[in-house]
Amino acid sequence: MTNFIWAMGASITVSLISLIGIFSLLFREKWFDKILMLLIGFSAGGLIGGAFLHLLPEALEQAESQIVFLYLILGFIAFFVLERYLHWRHCHAGICAIHAFTYLNLIGDGIHNFTDGLVIGASFIVSIYFGIITALVIILHEIPQEIGDFGVLVYGGFGKLKALYYNFLVALTCVLGTITGYFISSHTKNFSLFLLPFTAGGFIYIAACDLVPELHKQEDLKKSAASMIAFLCGILFILLARITHSH
Repeated sequence: MTNFIWAMGASITVSLISLIGIFSLLFREKWFDKILMLLIGFSAGGLIGGAFLHLLPEALEQAESQIVFLYLILGFIAFFVLERYLHWRHCHAGICAIHAFTYLNLIGDGIHNFTDGLVIGASFIVSIYFGIITALVIILHEIPQEIGDFGVLVYGGFGKLKALYYNFLVALTCVLGTITGYFISSHTKNFSLFLLPFTAGGFIYIAACDLVPELHKQEDLKKSAASMIAFLCGILFILLARITHSH
């Protein structure tokens, strides 16, 4: 029971990281707009890094590459089809009050947070120490990701308070994942095996088809270079988190 309490505390802490965007409310609108593309770049890099350096390696350790990449393709296709529906549903006469990719980002983030919860729950079964270390590593890569996710939501048309609310609401899927991972982790291997590459496919779709094209719209050379550096930093941060986690 003690391990479960620690696991729940860890998942709630991870969920609270989603509120880090509240710091944007303390700064002027113009200042926040200046860093918004940097957040988009960092988020895109984080999604690419998360897919190729975090989710896929974990999946490939559990199953053959053919199965893993099949699930990845299914995830990519699912997000493609889903965006087509969201675009039709929320855009009229070429005018989109809120870009479709914001909803895709929420869905992808929810799946990712649920997966994080599965890992947290399973790790606390091993020991409290192992669970704490795992949770700290997850928090490490959640901080930049949640900042990026907040930027994506605001960029897509959400007000700041609405973005904070939805980001936190989606982050709570980590708690659900923790409960699932703790109590039935021994029976969810096949489920998590499917979820990891499927989520990776969704992340790749969002980054490559939605966020990177937005970065291409930046015409100012210096700002464009800054966005590219932010993109690379997003990948690098996930890489460092992965290296730290592997050790």
